[in-house]
Amino acid sequence: MESLPSIFMDLALILVTAGVITVIFKWLKQPLVLGYILAGFFIGPYFKWFPVITDPSNVHVWSDIGIVFLMFALGLEFSIKKLKKVGATGAITAFTELAIMFLIGNTVGHLIGFSSMDCIFLGCMMSISSTAIIIKSFDDLKLKQQKYTSTVTAVLVVEDLIAVLLLVVLSTISVSRTFDGGQLAMSMVKLVFFLIVWFVFGIYLIPTFLRWMRKYMTEETLLLVAVGLCFAMVVLAAKAGFSTALGAFVMGAILAETIEADVIHRLITPLKNLFSAVFFVSVGMLIQPAVLGQHWLTVLIIAASIILFKSLAATTGVLLSGKPLKTAVQSGFCFCQIGEFSFIIAGLGLSYGVIDQNLYPIIVSVSILTTFVTPYMIKGATPFYNWLEPRLSDKFKKHLEHYSEHAFGDDADKAALPLFVRKQLTGILLHGVILAAIVLLSLSLLRPFLDKLIGEIGIPQIWSRLIGLVGTLVIMAPFLWAVSVKNVSHKKIRELFDTYRFSQAVIIPLFVLRYFVALFAVGAVIAGYVDIAVGFLMVLAIIVVAVVLFSRKADGFYSRIEESFTKNFNSRQAQASFHIPKGMENDFAMERIRMTAASPLAGKTLAQNQLRERYGANIVTIERGDDIIDMPSKDQILMPADVLTVIGTEDQVSAIRADIEKEADMLVHDHSDHEMHMYRYHVEAGGPLCGLPISASALATKHHAMVIAIERNGQRIVNPNRHIVFQHDDLIWFVSPDELTLTGFEKKMVEI
Repeated sequence: MESLPSIFMDLALILVTAGVITVIFKWLKQPLVLGYILAGFFIGPYFKWFPVITDPSNVHVWSDIGIVFLMFALGLEFSIKKLKKVGATGAITAFTELAIMFLIGNTVGHLIGFSSMDCIFLGCMMSISSTAIIIKSFDDLKLKQQKYTSTVTAVLVVEDLIAVLLLVVLSTISVSRTFDGGQLAMSMVKLVFFLIVWFVFGIYLIPTFLRWMRKYMTEETLLLVAVGLCFAMVVLAAKAGFSTALGAFVMGAILAETIEADVIHRLITPLKNLFSAVFFVSVGMLIQPAVLGQHWLTVLIIAASIILFKSLAATTGVLLSGKPLKTAVQSGFCFCQIGEFSFIIAGLGLSYGVIDQNLYPIIVSVSILTTFVTPYMIKGATPFYNWLEPRLSDKFKKHLEHYSEHAFGDDADKAALPLFVRKQLTGILLHGVILAAIVLLSLSLLRPFLDKLIGEIGIPQIWSRLIGLVGTLVIMAPFLWAVSVKNVSHKKIRELFDTYRFSQAVIIPLFVLRYFVALFAVGAVIAGYVDIAVGFLMVLAIIVVAVVLFSRKADGFYSRIEESFTKNFNSRQAQASFHIPKGMENDFAMERIRMTAASPLAGKTLAQNQLRERYGANIVTIERGDDIIDMPSKDQILMPADVLTVIGTEDQVSAIRADIEKEADMLVHDHSDHEMHMYRYHVEAGGPLCGLPISASALATKHHAMVIAIERNGQRIVNPNRHIVFQHDDLIWFVSPDELTLTGFEKKMVEI
């Protein structure tokens, strides 16, 4: 008999144990993530009274897939527009938290007696929160649509980017014992470059592809395409030297701008739940009771420092970014744990042999402990704010309100010169990155392909180089035009010169930079294809750029590219009934929400639900199948599966969402006690039914019964229509939820 691979036995053990434990935790009304971790401890190598996993490497692969699906789902819910909206808050909070926690980690490490290198690594490990744990806690606690969760998500994204840079810095320090600022700068440039390339090309190509195949799409094919795109981006991110989690998030954020985003999220949710469960079980498998027993005081000190100071640091960062105190407290209390990146940092230190061997199991134990605390910290944030707010002085609260209203406001953005400079620099960066990507792709992929193809034909190599050069320049032409000419208004420039005294010192270098980027891009591609003198290259580059500047075709081509990109970028937003004006975005929120069958609003009219009175929100559109009902009347009945466009403040929309998306208390209901009775009746001449059509028999109206069949002359009429007349010798079959006693023909009626 063929032996069963270990992965089947391990997966069975993981899922069965996790299922039993999480049912218990659900009964106890505790977060499921804690149940997963406890299940992992039971089946891990350090618990001897239970079957253990035979091949942990398989589990680690599955847990990595779990992180990928968690981040992919996070990207689908977040989107680039939300990231842009809260990006400043995320960056300020993340860097504030990083600076404070690095100092705290170093201090705690020295007080415990760690070496200097251990303290550096400990500070870095204490700085990065666990995205997986926080997102899972939001899921368990039904908090994903709360106002502050978008702020938390933005901070987590920035933290993950910082973690990538930290790995570069720590690798350099571990090898050379010195800090290499140049390598860090190159890593940041590389990160920005790849993010721009991925988002620009992703937004341009992927929605177009999905729009093309939409009429051929089923749920099965859409799931395969979405998961395939996710893992393709994961591979690209890994090849570029970044984390798989970052790649999954990027693809999720790209797909979030498509109209397929809601369906994709619904389809991948079961996969996310399955694999994320394996991830948290694998974390629980790392619990070592021996380490807890030997270093329990160290574990408690580090864990307490993280829970206390990390929450305070994050709260401080959110306040500094200009958010209100309540949002700051609710957001800050989410950052009270460390997770997967801390394991990676600890593993990096061990691989270079620069940290103590005990630091890894200690940090794992700290992570487990802080993970247990996370759901309770998140739930306790609002009660803590309610306790804190009345105890603050009115003067302090006024200072906070004043800072929140004026911090990072739009006054500076309204100045013409800063706005012009920012727009120019954004265009230079965006188009410069696109040109660099085209050059790299051309030299690394197109040139070798053409050389091989032309070589096999037997044509001199110079022709392959010329074909590649001309083709690349043609593709670059619209972007060369954009970086050189786009957004150049002589009238606007003269106004800036007249308005601002020193504007020439700012504007002229900007245009020099634009032309330099165009010339450098052309020179780079020419140098890559043709080996000639640098001076001639520059002359040729100038000629090419001059041609591009006066090329109407390049202008038109770029306009079509920009129009297609903008259409793709706004495709999901275009599904909304209308758009909230920019100046009112802080006062209103508008979301499309799908109604569940268990919603208390389903089956009732708008008037009966009294949405404005109860929630303060309005429903402006109802999407039902292919129909769209704009401005529904008060008599319109809300039905399960309706997609409602809700408008109100963020708090109002969050409140009504909880009822619209309400899930049933039980997934499966037992209806075995509900019984339908089946009866058989023989029609005799002169009987009460003989000669009557079904509609006049009163079986349905009076006796709550339904005729399902008539046997006549050896033939059976199934589900007869209401006009069929009962005849002598018919055998009638009907069903009823009641136990019937029909006056006048009881003896002829038999219950089956």
